[in-house]
Amino acid sequence: MADPSSYRPRPGEIPDTPGVYRFRDEHRRVIYVGKAKSLRQRLANYFQDLANLHPRTRSMVTTAASVEWTVVSTEVEALQLEYSWIKEYDPRFNVKYRDDKSYPYLAVTMNEEFPRVQVMRGHKKKGVRYFGPYGHAWAIRDTVDLLLRVFPVRTCSAGVFKNAARTGRPCLLGYIGKCSAPCVERISAEDHQELAEEFCDFMAGRTGTYLRRLERQMAEAAEEMEYERAARLRDDIGALKKAMEKSAVVLADATDADLIAVAEDELEAAVQIFHVRGGRVRGQRGWVTDKVEEITTGALVEHALQQLYGEERGDAVPKEVLVPALPDPVEPVQQWLTERRGSGVSLRIPQRGDKKALMETVQRNAQQALVLHKTKRASDLTTRSRALEEIAEALDLDSAPLRIECYDISHLQGDDVVASMVVFEDGLARKSEYRRFQIKGFRGQDDVRSMHEVITRRFRRYLAEKERTGEWADGPNGTEAGGDEQRPNGRHLTDGPVTPDDGDVLTDGPALKDDDGRPKRFAYPPQLVVVDGGQPQVAAAQRALDELGIDDIAVCGLAKRLEEVWVPGEDDPVVLPRTSEGLYLLQRVRDEAHRFAITYQRTKRAKRFRSSPLDDVPGLGETRKQALIKHFGSVKKLRSATIDQICEVPGIGRKTAETVAVALARATPAAPAVNTATGEIMDDEDGAPETTADAPGEPVSAGTPDERRGQER
Repeated sequence: MADPSSYRPRPGEIPDTPGVYRFRDEHRRVIYVGKAKSLRQRLANYFQDLANLHPRTRSMVTTAASVEWTVVSTEVEALQLEYSWIKEYDPRFNVKYRDDKSYPYLAVTMNEEFPRVQVMRGHKKKGVRYFGPYGHAWAIRDTVDLLLRVFPVRTCSAGVFKNAARTGRPCLLGYIGKCSAPCVERISAEDHQELAEEFCDFMAGRTGTYLRRLERQMAEAAEEMEYERAARLRDDIGALKKAMEKSAVVLADATDADLIAVAEDELEAAVQIFHVRGGRVRGQRGWVTDKVEEITTGALVEHALQQLYGEERGDAVPKEVLVPALPDPVEPVQQWLTERRGSGVSLRIPQRGDKKALMETVQRNAQQALVLHKTKRASDLTTRSRALEEIAEALDLDSAPLRIECYDISHLQGDDVVASMVVFEDGLARKSEYRRFQIKGFRGQDDVRSMHEVITRRFRRYLAEKERTGEWADGPNGTEAGGDEQRPNGRHLTDGPVTPDDGDVLTDGPALKDDDGRPKRFAYPPQLVVVDGGQPQVAAAQRALDELGIDDIAVCGLAKRLEEVWVPGEDDPVVLPRTSEGLYLLQRVRDEAHRFAITYQRTKRAKRFRSSPLDDVPGLGETRKQALIKHFGSVKKLRSATIDQICEVPGIGRKTAETVAVALARATPAAPAVNTATGEIMDDEDGAPETTADAPGEPVSAGTPDERRGQER
């Protein structure tokens, strides 16, 4: 616990101007970001008698080890910079609203030649019109199904669209009149674009124009005795009215507004937002937050506005925003909203009439959301706390292990040996901190040696980070940054930013995060290291920590056979009751590490099996490789072809053909696959591991599926 006086700025050092300030902890992590009209007056409030500070503020200033600030010209700039830094650094003591779900939107891809109507979640894309958010995806599909009768816009995926264009036959929706079938040129691109614009106009609330037009066309058809056409128009009108009924009229003056309500207690706050467009509720969403700082309702509203409109521009910011309390001061926030919209935005508290009545409804929803959240979380928090306390008591730890790291080794009969590191904080998985390793110090199967290598590499990087940030002058044992730990997509740590390579593996976003206070790769030590295994693995992990001079991190292992907990230097395991919450948490951590490791190991094995001798041919790209395989049918047939025959493939010259022939002659053919049902050895024509352009194959290992799973570690 730091003394705030140890890092308090000298008198006169803090400017008396608007700005944004950051508190950092001993690891240089940003733990709090704030803005102020006067930096000198605001920061002075933090450096007073601790007894006079709010408990949460006291916890923040005693956790911090330094403070710094940036001067800006106006309060609006301070607001923008504060939002950017909170988003970038994710400080632990700032209010951060947790969206209670990933809300679906109705999206129209106006940036495509043939716009498509679909359900979208996540980040918004440029050139796409969004409507919502909706509570459920099925609500969007019901609405779209009704509107497609009147606005038959394309809804199919790119693959279905291309296949229909190739075959000249539309999909089912094209046959039943719910798609204008631009894939088979029943409608031009320009007409389809106009149809999509009309769909967007209707969804945006401009409904009266279309209803009046259809009613007029229906009357004209009836006068001309075109009764079938009149009946069809009548059904279209009914479909539109039914779609409109799904969002009831709440404001008679066709207002575009967002209503924000806050329900709070001493520890938490819930926010509910109703999106009203054209007088109708078009969407609803909610957030919940822990009140980790002393904060007023007005400040909660300000944070909600930042979360809601921080990434929005134009019409996504409504003309009117109704709130239960105004930020103090309100002018910078209102000016910020106006700049994001591009025109005037009214930020106010409703006083009377329909808007006040609707705000009361939103407030009731916020109150209910807070009660529901507390009901769900009470038992969850109690259980997790009890589990951590049981682990601390069983392992004789000084305090509950708030950060637990677990390591597991995975391989298939000694091949593709990899390791995983998973992180649990406060009893919950922190997937952004997961890491995985390739074992490169030796070849073969040795779980104990692999565990020693992984623990050494992980904590060598931790010590190097501490040395680099100046926490000591000389690193213990002369350690320095090294190793070749990999992010989940297989790239080295020095390779820069990466993205997830599949839905199962998560990364921590931006690559290097160090002196600026951003999260560093291996900078945070755990209170407990758990290894998947018994005495040998535990001894190896403890030996690695001892060699690095680390003596303040506890180690234990969880053996699968009897679920015994092993600790270093003990001949007998620690036996936790089968009903123990602590044992259940350790099992969850161990199982997650095993899942993460075996997923990576299988990915590496599949990638190795999909490799082809053509991959090593210099200058031969993917297109020409596919052309060769398509022409000859398999690598085996290509290997037996002459140079003149290879030259017959379009795009392959004689020099390239000679290079291909030499590469295939040097390559050793892969071992044949075995049909596990018959025991038959298959050649290329029967589906052996020769890779084709259309269906990359993976050879089948001998043995039954259960036997193969047993060989995996």
